[in-house]
Amino acid sequence: MLRTHTCGELRLSDVGKRVVLTGWVSRIRDLGGIRFLVLRDRYGETQLVVTPESSAYEKAEELGREYVIKASGEVKSRPQDTINPKIPTGEIEVYVDEMEILSPSKMPPFYPGEEAKDDLRLKYRYLDIRGGKVLKNLELRHRVTKSTREYLDSQNFLEVETPYLTKSTPEGARDFLVPSRLKKGNFYALPQSPQLFKQILMVSGVDRYYQIARCFRDEDLRADRQPEFTQIDIEMSFVEREDILNLVEGMIKKVFKEVVDVDLPEKFDRLSYEDAMNLYGSDKPDRRFGMEMKDLTEFFKNSSFKIARSVVDNGGFAKGFVIPNFSERMSRRLGDEFSNFVREFGLGGIVWFSLKGGEITSPTKKYLEKEYIDISRSLDMKEGDVIVMAFHRDWEELCTGLGALRIKIGQEYFKHLEKGFDVLWVVDFPFLEWDDDENRWVARHHPFTMPVLEELEKFKNDPGKIKALAYDIIINGYEVGGGSIRIHNREIQEKVFDLIGLTKEESIEKFGFLLEAFEYGAPPHGGIALGLDRLVAIIAGEKSIRDVIAFPKTASGTCQLTGAPSKVSEKQLKELGIRVEVKE
Repeated sequence: MLRTHTCGELRLSDVGKRVVLTGWVSRIRDLGGIRFLVLRDRYGETQLVVTPESSAYEKAEELGREYVIKASGEVKSRPQDTINPKIPTGEIEVYVDEMEILSPSKMPPFYPGEEAKDDLRLKYRYLDIRGGKVLKNLELRHRVTKSTREYLDSQNFLEVETPYLTKSTPEGARDFLVPSRLKKGNFYALPQSPQLFKQILMVSGVDRYYQIARCFRDEDLRADRQPEFTQIDIEMSFVEREDILNLVEGMIKKVFKEVVDVDLPEKFDRLSYEDAMNLYGSDKPDRRFGMEMKDLTEFFKNSSFKIARSVVDNGGFAKGFVIPNFSERMSRRLGDEFSNFVREFGLGGIVWFSLKGGEITSPTKKYLEKEYIDISRSLDMKEGDVIVMAFHRDWEELCTGLGALRIKIGQEYFKHLEKGFDVLWVVDFPFLEWDDDENRWVARHHPFTMPVLEELEKFKNDPGKIKALAYDIIINGYEVGGGSIRIHNREIQEKVFDLIGLTKEESIEKFGFLLEAFEYGAPPHGGIALGLDRLVAIIAGEKSIRDVIAFPKTASGTCQLTGAPSKVSEKQLKELGIRVEVKE
């Protein structure tokens, strides 16, 4: 090794030792001819002192920030008035008598650890990682992955790799396609998930499988979505839903305890999909803000307020939530802002009132005073509380619109409540949802999810009522993982394919290998996939998953560091039998 110690290792107990350190020059100060250097590596920082008497002095004069050097010298204790309590090595410094420049550095576009625009940070990602925050997140990611592997190993799981080059089975997001040189005109697809392979591993008798799996989806990107991502992929045979939920709870509790020393609840809360939507307007609720939504339909059944009455009389709903101690902030202007916000979700707007000085205050008080008084008493509203309400014919749209407003208010005005980790399961999802673009039913999770079998027949003419044996794990308002008990019977799988509009021929062409495997003794099985990127981001307190990925893409799917995606040569295209036509 070129070094005897790292830059984060030396302490008072090392005083008097001769050491060799290597790293990047982070800061340079010249005080009365004495040069003070801060040397940085992955492990921390150490202050170096180079006096004019040192044989390393001339070499130190050549240095610039971010030069890579090797420095040898004696560890000494710092004078009492120069101790730096903010760093572990703050009580010592190294007096350097030998120095070697291992690699010089140009002046960087930004210095590691300093603020820079996102595109610059991604283009010079090596400088960004060197700055410390992303590096710490990568270390955290390593510990999360290590803890996960140890836990699953202790539960008799086998880590099995599945193919990256596979068959295109477009049922969900768009596939990334890879052309075949040997079979021109044919394509592999990069896996959106190892779903079919892990089910076939269950048919194979593997029994307990996991993989830290790379997944690829060629979909329109959003700010916090990546075309390639990593998931903790788990599948088990001869299990029921409870077995999988208990296993994952044990794993998540172990990870949080070992990585950040946080004790999560012994049992995670569970909410049905219907309750999650009713209470929080989301199937991935963040409960830390409180402000549960209430059904207020009864209060408007005899109302003289025509807007509310017409909605309720036509089978619609009224819902609202209380914002505690918010009356001083609430105003007509803010009410209009909230109305405009929920209109983006298909609602007509909101009405609101506050309790101020023991009185109802609202722009609509003269129309709804009786209803407001009854609501305030029923909900036991306190002085200073505000309630926002909306009316709508569609229950799901009403819940979703108000739920989005609840999160907006929570994030803008109750940021101080975003502490700790709120972990829960959401269960009993609808099996299908209607896709207006496709004009057909589509699987809410994926078409290999087991429906509640008695409902499959009972609601065959109203398939939107069928429930799925599916479950999501939610942390702080993010869906961290989702899974289900799987279909393991060919007849049931073909019924599901028929429900979502696949013909028998299409089913065989796309999924024939899975259907055939089910005819050779498929065990009951189920599993889950957890987003490793999202899980690490939550633990690290990062809003974006890009800050826990070494080399992420931009929102447009571009790698700023390498310039991918890029053009390839005509020779490569010819070998593949491909001609590129670019249309304006």
